[in-house]
Amino acid sequence: MTIHRRWNFEGKVAFVTGAANGIGQATALAFAQEGADVVVVDLSEEGAKATAQMIEAQGVRAVPVRCDVSKPEDVQAALAVTIDKLGRLDFAFNNAGIEQPLAYTADISDEVFERNLRVNLGGVFYCMKYQIPIMLKSGGSIVNTSSGAGIVGIRGQAAYCAAKHGVIGLTKSAALEYGKDGVRINAVCPGIIDTPMIGRFTQGTEENRKRMIAQEPIGRLGRPEEIANTVLWLCSDASGFAIGHAVVVDGGQTAGL
Repeated sequence: MTIHRRWNFEGKVAFVTGAANGIGQATALAFAQEGADVVVVDLSEEGAKATAQMIEAQGVRAVPVRCDVSKPEDVQAALAVTIDKLGRLDFAFNNAGIEQPLAYTADISDEVFERNLRVNLGGVFYCMKYQIPIMLKSGGSIVNTSSGAGIVGIRGQAAYCAAKHGVIGLTKSAALEYGKDGVRINAVCPGIIDTPMIGRFTQGTEENRKRMIAQEPIGRLGRPEEIANTVLWLCSDASGFAIGHAVVVDGGQTAGL
């Protein structure tokens, strides 16, 4: 799917976490297509570099940064590189996350529960904690990745749901605190998107993939570029009155719930 140019982000800088593949990579590339320079943040150094090369091929600057978003010192360092190399921060897409192995609540290990909270919720918190003071100087827009699992419960996914529900609460609270100061904060809630994470869930089998598709009223999995389009709209002036929203993009999966 081609993302048609509609926003003018030339001279702007976007900071994207989890940008080595999937939704993060698609969004990093979308920012670049709209003229923004991009800080490509990921736990995988090689993955970040590969995405950065794709971005540079479009004629804008890209800065790859290895970062574990669950570590505040890593996030601070990544943002320091952003300002040092590119001089500003206009947009942030806090997207890095992990999945939870299927397990009912009483069977979830302490380690799995804590890691989901640390990465999926704590990572968003640390990113916002250190992005907001930078953006307060000249304004900006932050989009956090929640999930359809952030608005409904899912059997076997209690830890993941808890973290993604938390992202929405964190987003709404911060949006109320900083909206009047020129920092707009929203969340995006993807449904089942055709990414490497979903590939791990389906274990590469057509039967499991069909099961996933059956959950989507639209009759297919979502595309990473479709989430990227939503993120860019939330960062653009076209959504200037949108603050503290959790925008669901899920092919109708939660529409009847």
